[in-house]
Amino acid sequence: MFNRWLFGLLFLSVILTVSCSKHSRVLKSGDNDLKYEVAIDLYEKGDYYRAIQLFDQLIAIYRGTERLEVINYYYAHCYYHQGDYLLASYYFKRYAQNYPSNPRAEECMFMNAYCYYLDSPRYSLDQTNTYEAIKEMQIFINVFPQSDSIKTCNAIIDKLRDKLEKKATEIGIQYYKTRHYKAAITSFENVMEDFPDSENREQIFYFMMKSYFFYAIYSVDEKQDERYQAAVEIYNDIMYLFPETKYQRELKTMHRNATDKLAN
Repeated sequence: MFNRWLFGLLFLSVILTVSCSKHSRVLKSGDNDLKYEVAIDLYEKGDYYRAIQLFDQLIAIYRGTERLEVINYYYAHCYYHQGDYLLASYYFKRYAQNYPSNPRAEECMFMNAYCYYLDSPRYSLDQTNTYEAIKEMQIFINVFPQSDSIKTCNAIIDKLRDKLEKKATEIGIQYYKTRHYKAAITSFENVMEDFPDSENREQIFYFMMKSYFFYAIYSVDEKQDERYQAAVEIYNDIMYLFPETKYQRELKTMHRNATDKLAN
């Protein structure tokens, strides 16, 4: 059993050595047609790392020729399949810009935006690439309004906006929890302005009312009434929009206390 395993390991080692040796010879070869054929073959076999090594050489060699268009197309896809989405995005966009009339330009423009989407991190991290993905998706929609990918683009934009909304809401909640009530109010107001159709409006209004209520408590006397009044108005909005809100008991207590303060 051990001998069979050892033989298999040695056989695999020989294959890898021969394969690497062959690839090394092709890299050093002066036969550019061979390099081109091997690079395409490696790509089709899923060996993107070694395909990139050959494409790197071929880009300089075929600059200014028709073959460069094909090389650039495969080159971008190699980085995409390796999971290097930022580089892939760059090369997809450059392809679309360099060959705008090529039938592949639409695909590459979409892939440029799609790579930013794939590189968008979870909501708690920096969302620079999320904003970039939305921007690039919108550019694609504007440039190719009849594309079959429009529906996919809109779905991705909605998903990315949900992530931005979640991050913005969590920032407001953190301000509230750390008793930075003025900052919390500003954050929640911005969320409602940027995402007026949010599915989390009930939660946002809840924290906004609490923020105004406690902001009023810790305010100087001459500022308290207007902040208690703001809390009351938000309470009325909540009860109108969400009459069966799960926060009803807590909000009613705050509303009663706020109206009592305003009456005194």
